Amino acid sequence: MTDTTAGAPDTAPETHEPVASAAPPDPVAVLAKEASDLKDRLLRTLAEMENLRRRTDKEVADARVYGVTNFARDILAVADNMERAMKALDDEIRDKAEAGVKALLDGVELTERELIKVMEKHGVRKIEPMGQKFDPNLHQAMFELPDPSVPAGTVVQVMQPGYKIGERVLRPALVGIAKGGVKAPAGEAPANDNSGAAES
Repeated sequence: MTDTTAGAPDTAPETHEPVASAAPPDPVAVLAKEASDLKDRLLRTLAEMENLRRRTDKEVADARVYGVTNFARDILAVADNMERAMKALDDEIRDKAEAGVKALLDGVELTERELIKVMEKHGVRKIEPMGQKFDPNLHQAMFELPDPSVPAGTVVQVMQPGYKIGERVLRPALVGIAKGGVKAPAGEAPANDNSGAAES
């Protein structure tokens, strides 16, 4: 006896279920979402533009203040030489000098003052460290001197004045500091504290 169902494929009859059609999107909801996305992008763009404006303003201000940095460094050598020239002649030599030499010295002194005034006009200020606490951000220690009359770490000699441009150090002052003097009064900042730079 032969099995007539052996070679027949095992398939179930196909049934067709109706596919539920998606409801058309609500145009008001679509527009509301699009408006929300556009508002979000607009706010982000405005924030980025504000940040860019602030950065640009800062860069322009820095360029205005620090744009002369290289020139200012070069001109410091001229200021140093003029200062050395004036220190080389003490009051006694000046008093004994002839009228022409005195006029020349007065001219050099006037030129030095004018040079310092021009540098200050462009934001370059001299650091006056004498008598201040040593500040490694503004001063460069060249040597220590035993001086018991002042607290240890006080600037007692200036080898070369320092300069700042804006809030940046253009050149640190080369200084000698007191060693082994009296202890600093209680509450005073330690020698390497930045607050000492403001004291005189």
